Amino acid sequence: MVSAAGTPQPPRRERPRPPPPAVVEAEQQWIFVEDELLQAPSIVEGMAPEEERTLRRKGINFILQVGMMLKLPQTTLSTAAVFFNRYLMKNSLKPKPGYKPLHHYQVAATALFLATKVEENCRKMKELVVACVRVALKDPNKLVDEQTKDFWKWRDTILYSEDVLLESLCFDLNVESPYKTMYDMMKYYGVEHNKKLRNSAWAFLADSALTQMCLLFDSRTIAAASLYCGARMAEVSLEDDDGKPWWEIQHVKLRNIRRACNLMADIYERSPDKDEDANKYSGLRTPEDGIDFGDTPRSMEGVQMTGQELSQSQPTANGTGNATERGSEEGELDG
Repeated sequence: MVSAAGTPQPPRRERPRPPPPAVVEAEQQWIFVEDELLQAPSIVEGMAPEEERTLRRKGINFILQVGMMLKLPQTTLSTAAVFFNRYLMKNSLKPKPGYKPLHHYQVAATALFLATKVEENCRKMKELVVACVRVALKDPNKLVDEQTKDFWKWRDTILYSEDVLLESLCFDLNVESPYKTMYDMMKYYGVEHNKKLRNSAWAFLADSALTQMCLLFDSRTIAAASLYCGARMAEVSLEDDDGKPWWEIQHVKLRNIRRACNLMADIYERSPDKDEDANKYSGLRTPEDGIDFGDTPRSMEGVQMTGQELSQSQPTANGTGNATERGSEEGELDG
């Protein structure tokens, strides 16, 4: 007896696996609540919270500008920003009698130097030093070589500070990249070729590097928040799987995604773009314990973006938007 051939079924895609417990435990060691961020050493010693956040932002801008000069990938710059933020949760930038802290540019340069080795995107020390000097002095064409005083000052500072940074990080150099996780999520839903979604999600991650989000959420939550941002701006539906919403499939808590989106909206409301009147992340704001915003723009009844807000929320071609501060301050190191 010959059985009739059944209709071939499409291959079932493999569900995302939950992150390994060891990875989760390692990340949780560096996750803080918002009140703990106000207990950072610099703030405890008298620095105003806004000034401390400004120095963090300037340090990360320094990393981004040097990284662009060296043509480093965004994942390496993201890792350097994480190292920089973690260092400032252990060390103060405020001078006091008998103690002269590292300058935030020194910490940033050292964090980038360490990140290039961790992510295996190494650059020659001379190339790194030359880029640091040019960015710090705001002179991209400045002649810098082994005959100049600035070269040896920056070189010695980076090599000396590397041990200080490693000790502050407790030699914990494993950083989960939200970029890879975000791309894996997009591939799972088959939207990795949607340019509008991809650029919006990438812009969210790039802008989040300028914030303290890496100290408040794990990398998977940040990646999920960027995917939601991209899906909202591109009006793309993320389908359920066996009756489960997309955030459960991706092993992320809905409330944390809402908190991350609200944080981005809050930050860019406090420091709006110079070239834009509207906050491009304001359309992502959702009550943390309010309505279920589901997985598509259609489920956002009552909190929909208007057409004007949507048009104002588009990222620039390079995915970073105009929210990044490109300024630099004094380049010379003391001492």
